[in-house]
Amino acid sequence: KTIDAAGKLVLPGGVDSHCHIEQLSSMGVMTADDFYSATVSAAHGGTTTVIPFCAQHRGDVLAEVLADYHSRARAKAVIDYGFHLIIANPDERTLQRDLPAAIHSGVRSFKIFMTYERTRLTDEQILDVMAAARKNGALVMVHAENHGVISWLAGRMVNQGNTLPRYHAICHTRGAEAEAIERVIRLAELVDCPILIVHVSTPEGIEAIRQARARGLKVFGETCPQYLFLTAKDIDIGLQGALFCCSPPPRDEKAQEACWRSLKDGTLHVYSSDHAPYGMEGKLPKGEKTTFKEMANGVPGLELRLPLLFTYGKNRITLEEFVNLTSTRHAQTYGLYPRKGTIAVGSDADIAIWDPERKVTVETTHDRTGYTPYKGRVLTGWPVTVLSRGEVIVADGKLAAERGRGQFLERAPSPALKPLGRDVPEIAQLKAWNTPLQL
Repeated sequence: KTIDAAGKLVLPGGVDSHCHIEQLSSMGVMTADDFYSATVSAAHGGTTTVIPFCAQHRGDVLAEVLADYHSRARAKAVIDYGFHLIIANPDERTLQRDLPAAIHSGVRSFKIFMTYERTRLTDEQILDVMAAARKNGALVMVHAENHGVISWLAGRMVNQGNTLPRYHAICHTRGAEAEAIERVIRLAELVDCPILIVHVSTPEGIEAIRQARARGLKVFGETCPQYLFLTAKDIDIGLQGALFCCSPPPRDEKAQEACWRSLKDGTLHVYSSDHAPYGMEGKLPKGEKTTFKEMANGVPGLELRLPLLFTYGKNRITLEEFVNLTSTRHAQTYGLYPRKGTIAVGSDADIAIWDPERKVTVETTHDRTGYTPYKGRVLTGWPVTVLSRGEVIVADGKLAAERGRGQFLERAPSPALKPLGRDVPEIAQLKAWNTPLQL
């Protein structure tokens, strides 16, 4: 078959390395999307690979969690997928048996939380997880916010009757993000473990990453559409502000500019959706009586991630940087390159053909959330034809892919994630005494 791409841009399909699909939240709320609707939505937006999370909750056996997610995705996904793990129960079996087995089966990254009562880990537990990652060649992704700060402020806000969604943004302070990023960088340096800080939203957090990278540490940063295209003002519209609530929250125009600059200079390494789709029943489970503490946290973004950056990135980033931020660096960081993230002989022929002049007014998307925070925006540039492994899966807005055609991607060790082999002074002293630290 010949595809006429005259006047179009032929780019690698997007790789979205941060999305929540058919996942139960720590609050017990299921995302609106399953693996079919989410991957259909992704494909319509030019994304051809997703890496969602297999979420372990307290008491869950990690191996069983991974097997469950495999069965869900295998039957439904229309594009290729990998997995990250969320570690909330770092007991002996998880660390000594299930994590190494998962890593060696091609699941080479996992996420830890420094906040949320049911998922957060202590510093000691974080070090345990980092040690397991270091030993087995995996990447640790970190949701970095200071839990004590958030909990302290949230309790006082609710006690004072300040329960609207806008107070969510007050409690998740810039300082809470910055402190947690600084702390987890020090923990990672102790163990010599590469880390990636997800959904960075503040100039202060960016600066902590910049300083760590200037010291040569393997610290990577990610940001998302909500930190480039939304602000806290979007939340300040009464109860409907719940639709814009995520953690960390959108900040202000100054923070947006800091994120843009850091995408340009490389301090922030990748641009992901953090697609966390919750319908109104998840956002406002008690209707008008719902407090900000009871709202499901997250916004949808899988389908619009690329078109938003393509539109607003004009005169900010080059086309090559667009491809790097949305595809190539994801593939390189997460062990999928050169199978994904490039157009080359031997690669998978995941391709998005863009009409750079196509104007689209955002009304709805193909996910099941029922809303988009970007409704009404006029976007210029849209993927009109999308191929996955050489097969056309979207043609001019119409799906041409069968349920379950997506394949699981076993990921290789990434050269970018090789530990430095550099010790902090205390660990170096242990080696000098011939009593090295045992991970």
